[in-house]
Amino acid sequence: MTASRAALIVGAGDATGGAIARRFARAGYAACVTRRSLDKLQPLVAQIEAEGGTAHAFASDARKEEEVVALVEQIESSIGPIEVLVFNIGANVPESILTETARKYFKVWEMACFSGFLNGREVAKRMVARGRGTILFTGATASLRGSANFAAFSGAKMALRALAQSMARELGPRGIHVAHTVIDGAIDTEFIRSNFPERYALKTEDGILNPEHIADAYWMLHAQPRDAWTHELDLRPWSEKF
Repeated sequence: MTASRAALIVGAGDATGGAIARRFARAGYAACVTRRSLDKLQPLVAQIEAEGGTAHAFASDARKEEEVVALVEQIESSIGPIEVLVFNIGANVPESILTETARKYFKVWEMACFSGFLNGREVAKRMVARGRGTILFTGATASLRGSANFAAFSGAKMALRALAQSMARELGPRGIHVAHTVIDGAIDTEFIRSNFPERYALKTEDGILNPEHIADAYWMLHAQPRDAWTHELDLRPWSEKF
């Protein structure tokens, strides 16, 4: 017996990805969440189930084609049709161009761009056959401009943005809504709290991004009627310069 609909969140971390998974679960979707470590997903699954939702955790390396193919097949055959794909892998690893290694540069590209292609392609095959679906790619400030020490990350995120644009133009006429978000600003995470306390202090003034509010924006994108689809949406707190 399969569910009526599934939402696949690739890169369901403790902040944004987890909030997105919970948001879609509250709307009745089976939240299929992935990370490379299955153990790290258990608290998220438990929270979704405690709230009355349905969640399934998968340990999967989004950079490995055979694992992505197997993951999509498993969800489609045992849980339900993937109505929504959220690609939410970050790979924000700063490094000077003078000391950047070929290995790490390539790994950042694999994580932030190539894995987006693999997951997008596999899910799109299923969605096109049904004539419906939503694919959402999480971008960053680096999707729009390169900064010092972010050559690898910017290159990968700009490429992911181009992938989203190409997919939107090809798949939109076939009923698939492809959108790219630019998350421009600090997010309320443990990483920001520990490493950037001055920035985190802005939380009391709504000066950093709330993951729950990001998730609401993703739901809005999915719920849009096809005569008024948004392709690119930028989200930033009032305190962010742009």
